[in-house]
Amino acid sequence: MGSEVGVRLAEDEVREGLAWESVPLEMLYAAEPWRTFRWYLGQKHYSGSYWSSTQSDHVIYESRLELARLLYADFDRDVTAIVAQPFLLRAEVDGVLRRHIPDYLMATTAGPLVVDVKPRHRAAKPEHAFTFAWTREAVESRGWHYEVWSEPPDAELANVRFLAGYRRDWLFEPDLTEEIHDQAVEEESPPERLFDPVILDEVRDRVVDGNTLGEAFGCLPGRPAPLVRAGVLHLPWKQQWSVDLSVPLSARSVLRTAS
Repeated sequence: MGSEVGVRLAEDEVREGLAWESVPLEMLYAAEPWRTFRWYLGQKHYSGSYWSSTQSDHVIYESRLELARLLYADFDRDVTAIVAQPFLLRAEVDGVLRRHIPDYLMATTAGPLVVDVKPRHRAAKPEHAFTFAWTREAVESRGWHYEVWSEPPDAELANVRFLAGYRRDWLFEPDLTEEIHDQAVEEESPPERLFDPVILDEVRDRVVDGNTLGEAFGCLPGRPAPLVRAGVLHLPWKQQWSVDLSVPLSARSVLRTAS
């Protein structure tokens, strides 16, 4: 199956007719979304932009399910880059020229991963299954990975979405941690701050394997409770601790040292 791709680069430069077998991976990772979308009153799907801690930038999505996939990618420590609508793939299949734009390309520690997002009931329809089949063949011909992603378990998604509220590393200002430690800090952090690098370090030192979230929230009684809570919840997001995500998180949820 001979295939070719089109790629949209910065400043609206479009490269088409590139041989799929040899198009540089670096070009695909630098791609802009192939198509743009607009918001309008009454539309049946939800489009938007998600601020990804993996990318330190916004990544677009065209449905709530795509947003869920972005949350999972952002939560996955094996994912190092995320590109939305990375290319237009063309292939002649059964004598007909087919076209498809995958939803995401992700750089992972196991190699490139191309992702299509589709509700389970729609992914099973013959027309979609056919498209995914020839797309998989093309992707895997390069030794890359391909997946069709559908709805995750409700409780797990709710937990990942909740922890994503504490995903922004830059709010901890880690580059300032050493400077702050060198000062005689007696005053509390301003109440409007969400994160505090000193408190984050103290939480790491105080909380141990087997503590519940409730115990972790109370581990620094002399510190502002909202900042302690933010530090505690940032660490499961970073997966420096693990917690059972198959059931709703609560004060009784047990923290474990991440393996």
